[in-house]
Amino acid sequence: MPADTVMDLGSLRSSADAACRLMKVLSNPDRLLLLCQLAQGEMRVGELEELVGVMQPTLSQQLGVLRDEGLVSTRRDGKSIYYQIDSPQALSVLGVLYDQFCSVPTKKKR
Repeated sequence: MPADTVMDLGSLRSSADAACRLMKVLSNPDRLLLLCQLAQGEMRVGELEELVGVMQPTLSQQLGVLRDEGLVSTRRDGKSIYYQIDSPQALSVLGVLYDQFCSVPTKKKR
């Protein structure tokens, strides 16, 4: 934030509350794994189950939390339900987490 910009306390508190809600949702390993997979694009429930190794009913419960918190949206195509990330803030945080914890460091040339 630029030095000459000062947020009022109400706006700052509201932003802090939203950030805390996001971090609380991301703090569950199953939900974080689901979001990491969804960061690559829309996926069917069956694909997520296979990739993440979370079985029903836990998968449905965690996807429900993500949906209730507004982090993912769904669409139905026949019998299949597809999920995608619907939160630019969550996607941005996932990018930082990926860079810090998942990316393979490149070897420095001497």
